[in-house]
Amino acid sequence: MTSTLWDPRIDPGVILLREVPEALGDAALPTVLPKGKIIPAQDGLHHLHDGGGDRRLQVLQLDPEATALVAIVPLDQDGFVRLDAVYRLLAMIHGRAVPADKRLTRQKRLRAKRMLQAHDGRQAGATHRQIAEAIFQMPQVSRDEWQSASERFAVMALLRDARKMVDGNRPIVTACLEAA
Repeated sequence: MTSTLWDPRIDPGVILLREVPEALGDAALPTVLPKGKIIPAQDGLHHLHDGGGDRRLQVLQLDPEATALVAIVPLDQDGFVRLDAVYRLLAMIHGRAVPADKRLTRQKRLRAKRMLQAHDGRQAGATHRQIAEAIFQMPQVSRDEWQSASERFAVMALLRDARKMVDGNRPIVTACLEAA
């Protein structure tokens, strides 16, 4: 199973780490990152940490040989999202409870899940009606009832947005925020 690596320019939830600058030299201790999957790439080492549920973290270590690390947080419009991700990493490093990613509400996470379920169903050859029955636990209805069922239109919207997400190779977060 391959792991998706998001570009930090696209997903501000990716935490950038770099070697501690000399100005902080004496204050910096070796950084012990939590155990996770490490994937070497051209831009550095990608660390994938699964805290369970919506507590997944992706860290990009720009200096693979560095032992003492600092987080890079550009002061742009995504700064708060980046700080939140750094906070979650710190909680993981220091053995504290890791808060959930705040970028998606419970409703948006449910929508993302349904989008992926609908897309997977369609890829497997399921009809819109079969997808609606599976996702919404919809009972069998007549053809005429199906034509006006709200679930029919919901499935069409889920598939439309899932197609945009999958074809555009965009993070679920971005796709869900745009679909809302």
